[in-house]
Amino acid sequence: MNPIVHFDKKDNLATTLRFLTKGETIFADDQEIVIEEDIPQYHKVALVFIQKGEFVIKYGEVIGKATMDIRKGTLAHVHNIESLRGRGDK
Repeated sequence: MNPIVHFDKKDNLATTLRFLTKGETIFADDQEIVIEEDIPQYHKVALVFIQKGEFVIKYGEVIGKATMDIRKGTLAHVHNIESLRGRGDK
């Protein structure tokens, strides 16, 4: 079983279904991704390099903007993503 949930080819993030260990390999859209750091279960992992200021996309929808560069195979979370959902100011 693939340890991530990834539905849309536009997505640059996926959700982990279990704890991912640094050094293991996952697959998304026939692309091999080496996990660069331990990532907790049900958190987001970057499927590609995401530059600071780029939109982050999950399930085919923009969920935020990168506040710093996010390396492929690393944790994507509140420390490097600014949410754009449910905000009246954006």
